[in-house]
Amino acid sequence: MSPNAPETAAQRLADITTRMDRAAGRIAGSAAAELVAVSKTFDAEAIVPIIEAGQRHFGENRVQEAQGKWPDLKAAYPNIVLHLIGPLQTNKASDAVALFDVIESVDRDKLAKILAGEMKKQNRNLPCFVQVNIGGEEQKAGVAIAETVDFVSRCRDHYELDIVGLMCIPPLEEAPGPYFAQLARLAKEAGVSQLSMGMSSDFETAIVMGATQVRVGSALFGSR
Repeated sequence: MSPNAPETAAQRLADITTRMDRAAGRIAGSAAAELVAVSKTFDAEAIVPIIEAGQRHFGENRVQEAQGKWPDLKAAYPNIVLHLIGPLQTNKASDAVALFDVIESVDRDKLAKILAGEMKKQNRNLPCFVQVNIGGEEQKAGVAIAETVDFVSRCRDHYELDIVGLMCIPPLEEAPGPYFAQLARLAKEAGVSQLSMGMSSDFETAIVMGATQVRVGSALFGSR
């Protein structure tokens, strides 16, 4: 059986959603988080079984890669919601606004300004997340923790972006829980309600810490 055969895709999706529901059940009054299937590096043939199994939210890291597969997929499945979860270069902002439905990696003023202009030009008011460099890692994109609240305010008030939440990627070799808790506190300070945090190895911890959205790739699609 191919690792991406429809029944295998359905089983993997069912397993992940069961684990997500179980994690949410550990917190009284917690709503179920949204699953964003991270389809970067996988082609349409691998993605279709996941769509057919009922998944509708997908995440891609690179604009150019997404342009090669998602226009046809979105035409065939019109209720797909496509998230840009990777760093966005300003020269790709126009293409990103045209193709994606959610931008999760707003992390600097220049990008915020250009995105706002493109959204007005294309008449597409996309929900956005501010990416926070929660571990203060030099090699990672994201706004510094100390600058997050002010940056969210500028994005909303000055650039008129629809900032709905915060996104982060904790340091790989450290326990993610404290970083998720810190992002949740920052979200309250910034007045946003959505938290995009948690990946294949730690999405259950993220949900317990308040994630409203988790980004899962390898646990769903298999190894790249």
